Amino acid sequence: MEPILAVLPLVMTIIRFSKSNATDCALQGESTYPQLSKDGDIIVGGIFPFHSKWENTNLSYSVKPSPIQCKSLNFRAFQYSQSLIFAIEEINNSSSLLPGVSLGYKIYDTCGTTALGVRMAMALMNGNENSALEEPCAKPAQVQAIIGESYSSVSMAVTTTIGPFSIPLISHYATCECLSDKRKYPSFLRTIPSDYHQSRALAEMVRHFGWTWVGALRTDDDYGNSGMAAFTEVAQQLGICLEYSLPFFKTYSRENVLRIIEQIKSSTSRVIVGFLDNFDLQILISVFLEHNITGLQWVGTEAWIFDTQLATMDNHKILQGAIGLAIPKTKVTGLKDFILNINSLKTAGEAIFTQFWEALFNCGYTKQNYSDDLPVCTGEEKLSDIENTFTDMNLMPIFNNVYKGVYAIAHTLHDLLGCKDTCPTKKQPDPLTFLEHIKKVHFRTKMGEDIYFDENGDPAARYEIINWQTRKEEHVFVTVGLYDSTFSARNRLAVNLASVLWAQNTNQVPVSVCSESCPPGTRKAVQKGKPVCCFDCIPCAEGEISNLTDSIKCEQCYQDYWSNPQRDKCVRKQTEYLSCEETMGSLLTALSVLGAIMTVIIGVIFFRYKYTPIVRANNSELSFLLLISLTLCFLCSLTFIGRPSEWSCMLRHTAFGITFVLCISCVLGKTIVVLMAFRATLPGSNVMKWFGPPQQRLSVLAFTLIQVLICMLWLIISPPFPFKNLNLYKEKVILECGLGSALGFWAVLGYIGLLAFLCFILAFLARKLPDNFNEAKFITFSMLIFCAVWITFIPAYVSSPGKFTVAVEIFAILASSFGLLFCIFIPKCYIIILKPEKNTKKQLLGKIQTK
Repeated sequence: MEPILAVLPLVMTIIRFSKSNATDCALQGESTYPQLSKDGDIIVGGIFPFHSKWENTNLSYSVKPSPIQCKSLNFRAFQYSQSLIFAIEEINNSSSLLPGVSLGYKIYDTCGTTALGVRMAMALMNGNENSALEEPCAKPAQVQAIIGESYSSVSMAVTTTIGPFSIPLISHYATCECLSDKRKYPSFLRTIPSDYHQSRALAEMVRHFGWTWVGALRTDDDYGNSGMAAFTEVAQQLGICLEYSLPFFKTYSRENVLRIIEQIKSSTSRVIVGFLDNFDLQILISVFLEHNITGLQWVGTEAWIFDTQLATMDNHKILQGAIGLAIPKTKVTGLKDFILNINSLKTAGEAIFTQFWEALFNCGYTKQNYSDDLPVCTGEEKLSDIENTFTDMNLMPIFNNVYKGVYAIAHTLHDLLGCKDTCPTKKQPDPLTFLEHIKKVHFRTKMGEDIYFDENGDPAARYEIINWQTRKEEHVFVTVGLYDSTFSARNRLAVNLASVLWAQNTNQVPVSVCSESCPPGTRKAVQKGKPVCCFDCIPCAEGEISNLTDSIKCEQCYQDYWSNPQRDKCVRKQTEYLSCEETMGSLLTALSVLGAIMTVIIGVIFFRYKYTPIVRANNSELSFLLLISLTLCFLCSLTFIGRPSEWSCMLRHTAFGITFVLCISCVLGKTIVVLMAFRATLPGSNVMKWFGPPQQRLSVLAFTLIQVLICMLWLIISPPFPFKNLNLYKEKVILECGLGSALGFWAVLGYIGLLAFLCFILAFLARKLPDNFNEAKFITFSMLIFCAVWITFIPAYVSSPGKFTVAVEIFAILASSFGLLFCIFIPKCYIIILKPEKNTKKQLLGKIQTK
């Protein structure tokens, strides 16, 4: 109905203006007259909802629709009107602003409807009188600008209508973000911040309190729908989810309201964001009480958060603890007294004043307006005897917005009329010129407040954060914080949590989340089919951490670090290498030192008895060289123990390779000597001259030099190096010696194996030679042990992890060294120490003769 009625006046206006050159120019439609008015040189218009309800008209399209019947006087609109009148009277009495120019006003009732809002705006533009015949219809608008409307939907319709004529509409209470679009609403300005900022402030405030799972109720009009859309957009950016977002309007049916109630009762969120006007919320409170919906935490907009009438109705404290945004408190000197002095209303409009008086004092002047229960108005009633919405000054910031709008008009006129000590002209400026200048106006009020409009026609956004608290069974509005959009993002919001009383009169911030926060060490995983605020907490995998609450992913630790058991911190990985401080390392160290000591002791014994037959008969020179090489073999195993370094990595493999080749070369030399000695005893054999001591030394040197050459090539081409093995264990770093060239390593081992195998074959062939001159049997056993150790070493070396690889290599060195030492030297030491009677030449020769 409203859109249709809203279009009719606009169509009539267009028709009228299209006949600007016609000789017959008359008012089309019924005349409408202002509720409050006063003449002046320049007229300021006003449109306010003097009534808060109306009766719908049945549109049958067969008869002319009857006028809308407005009901239920809205005392707030009278306060707004008084604020406008006060500002105009103050300006008219000023000697510095518009001197010599009087401002008048015409204030109409919109009844809060779009249709009447447009109609009254057109009446302000056109006037109500019938023009004289032959007078052109085209003429300046009746008003310079219009103050109003309170509702965003009405303001949108009005500014769409008057925008083409460049008549400014300056609203004190219409906050819809959509009105900032200058392409659609080029003549709209306001002295209240846009919901663009309020929506963001509400979302930031909700996130500040840790609420990520909230419900929302909105008025089903442009104000509520646009504001909630902006809030939802910012809320999503801040990680807030809406469990529900329900529209409501005062004309909704009982069934629609019950559906809303059921949705709220079945929800799990404990916070409701209300983008509602006070009249809609008044209806909802009664329904909430009927269904016993209490204890919810409300978050409100400036439309209702500091409305005393709403607080008075909330007897059961359904809104107790509500928190929201309000226009900062202010005080306009003299305005309160002027509002409460209602004589100015009587002077400005007798008809509306009578209705106002009857509603204010709950009495009647005529029999139609009072009953047996309603007293007769005497005209002597006093405001001091009553307490209602009209006497409540809590909306002083909104009254101030009306006041600032009137002064913006006055300052613009002052500049355009060229006023100084006096105004040289009282002619109304061209509407387009006036509109362009008022957009750029900048002045300071008598309270010291800077007033200006940005490129969207909006003022700077500043809010107080209001908390509803109960004191002595009454609601009290307490300022608990501030929000200023001109500050940086980090400093916009400031709340004193200690002074807030929440729902159910508690000091604890209510909890409203779909899922509890994920602690450090876990990450959020969204539950399938649910909003992002509903999630499971998944522990981070090994090697990953999250050190923040509600992390959306786990971070991988750097290579040298690993996650602690709690998965909330990366700690340096434990480094592992074979150390002499641990049991295995100390045992191997002890065995190495013991082997070296035993070898030295045996060497000392052999040196002490070097002239005895058993020492001399077994090639004492090679025996001493073999003992020295065995000592080096035992000692070189120590280079494998400890933290790997560049020198230890190069030394351990090369020293091991060279000393073992020296050792095997000596054993090979002794084996060849045994074979050659036996062949030398045969008649006509002259073989020993080809394998005397010089040749033995030369063979040992030659075999060893080959290994030295292999090691040198290995060190030159690609030497062993220390490195961190990060792949073997995820939680540990294995410090190892890289082989560098694997070919070099296996060449060293292969050459040792070749010599050992050759030695084993020769010793095996000589094992049945006479015992007196035969070491071959013991060498065979030693080489058998040696080969067995190193054959088993290869698979054990390849498959052993970490430090056990090094331990296997040390064990192989020690086992083969002890094998050589025990098999070759221990039997001789036994004879030398314990059986000295067998260590004689006669005994040796006697054995030969016996055999």
